[in-house]
Amino acid sequence: MYTMKKIGLSIVFLVLVSCTTKSSNTSKLQENKQEVPFTWNAANVYFLLTDRFSNGDPKNDMAFSRVEKTGKLRGFEGGDLRGVIDKIENGYFTKLGVNVLWMTPIVEQIHGAVDEGTGVTYGYHGYWTKDWTKIDPNFGTKEILHELVKVAHANGIKVMLDAVLNHTGPVTEQDPLWPEEWVRTIPQCTYDTYSNTVTCTLVKNLPDVKTESNQEVQLPEHLVEKWKTEGRYQEEVQELDAFFKETGYPRAPRFYIMKWLADYIEEFGIDGYRVDTVKHVEETVWQEFYTICQKAFATYKKIILKNYMKKIFT
Repeated sequence: MYTMKKIGLSIVFLVLVSCTTKSSNTSKLQENKQEVPFTWNAANVYFLLTDRFSNGDPKNDMAFSRVEKTGKLRGFEGGDLRGVIDKIENGYFTKLGVNVLWMTPIVEQIHGAVDEGTGVTYGYHGYWTKDWTKIDPNFGTKEILHELVKVAHANGIKVMLDAVLNHTGPVTEQDPLWPEEWVRTIPQCTYDTYSNTVTCTLVKNLPDVKTESNQEVQLPEHLVEKWKTEGRYQEEVQELDAFFKETGYPRAPRFYIMKWLADYIEEFGIDGYRVDTVKHVEETVWQEFYTICQKAFATYKKIILKNYMKKIFT
């Protein structure tokens, strides 16, 4: 009888030890899980079409008099950066286990509309760039993008944008063709050879940036006039001069665009780019873009460290 009691107590003790050990191991697993560094190879990426995701600020729904009647779902619907911020703050992405937001381009789109056979269409999707250096008012402002990145990072979420190097937006009455030194309008791609996949326009009226060219080009006149009207011409030119002087790159079309895109890393702290139309751009160009982006990341980290040290000692 004593022996049976002893055995019974031993079993209970073992069970308790087992439960305690399991609980301890669970805690350790949770601690280890929290300490695992972020890796892009294991990222949970949520893709969103910025205009169609969430309308956080109805006041910015109509920029540049984009009032022409469009085909079904071919116009701006109101989604914006404020809407994304709201969803981050209410835990929508966290509950899904998302740690990377991939948003469609937010740069300024062409002001006019085109009909590609599906009805009048505006650049709601973000892939018809007019000005890489400015955020489209339909999506928000630079101040709101700063806020979005800050809020995302505070919630353990990285921000990834789309990089469009291959083409500008279509030509409209409000949106002139970029100079021939910058873009080509023919031939249209037939995809049967390398050249007919890369050195060509994807579709009619979608000017193809001459990413293969090393010819030095001047800023397009329409962009110069635009920046002067907006009161930022001198600032933009000074930044370009500094970039080309520091890097030694020729003032070729692709390097202008790469600089403008890298600015979103250096100024706002976005965490990466998904590159659009990969197979329609020379492989070496993506390597150049990677190098420029890496430098922008390094500069951003220095700025963050400098600001942190400034807070400590002031």
